[in-house]
Amino acid sequence: MSTPIEQLLAIMRALRNPESGCPWDLQQDFRSLAPYAIEEAYEVADAVERGEPDDLRDELGDLLFQVVFHAQLAQEQGLFAFDDVVSAINRKMTDRHPHVFGEASIADAAAQTEAWERMKREERRQRSGSDDSILAGITAGLPEWQRAAKLQKRAATVGFDWPDVSFVFDKLQEEMAEARVELAKGRGHDALEDEIGDILFVCVNLARHADVDFGAALRRANAKFERRFRTIENMARQSGKSLSDLDLMAQETLWQQAKTQEAANDPI
Repeated sequence: MSTPIEQLLAIMRALRNPESGCPWDLQQDFRSLAPYAIEEAYEVADAVERGEPDDLRDELGDLLFQVVFHAQLAQEQGLFAFDDVVSAINRKMTDRHPHVFGEASIADAAAQTEAWERMKREERRQRSGSDDSILAGITAGLPEWQRAAKLQKRAATVGFDWPDVSFVFDKLQEEMAEARVELAKGRGHDALEDEIGDILFVCVNLARHADVDFGAALRRANAKFERRFRTIENMARQSGKSLSDLDLMAQETLWQQAKTQEAANDPI
């Protein structure tokens, strides 16, 4: 009797069968599938954030399917197969945990992180060849906020970092002032994009210094905004009006009421 993973691989092969497969699946390639893999990873994170184990199970399955799909495409092109993907991660995990699968000893989690980074640096050096920058190997395919965090974290390994978070706040104020000046001057799109980019880069740095995941913080902010906005929509509806019927000041009044109502219901 086949295992669940063998069944999944068989399903994938059937979907890609040139004669009887699914037309949509047959049209896909690595490039067209990449956005779906990113989307599924975010949906996993969302399920974790919401604390829904059933949804997490399903979203992990969707993410696994993306891995299987890419592996199937690679096998069709004679590049590698799913078993090669599994073997590669097995090898990487055992190599990077010599204190578990070998004779090495690690004092604590901090020491393990340092050892992990050393091994990753050596792997990057071997892959990148002539590129000996400490920033070598940071993929351009990451969401930009994640890439910003990795650039900052990598630079910090050689001491290029603010000593404490107070300096980050100072830098944020500086960048915000520069953006305000550019807006007042009426400068072009590129100048404003540059200044706003600097603000966002510093915000990522602030989150890193505060040991806060920038993506998780932004997801929380998005959820809070959506929750409160839906509340003021309901408030307006209960008064017999649409939110668009109210001017900004009236909308702001409802917003403050929604915040007060939410704070009163917060058990913390």
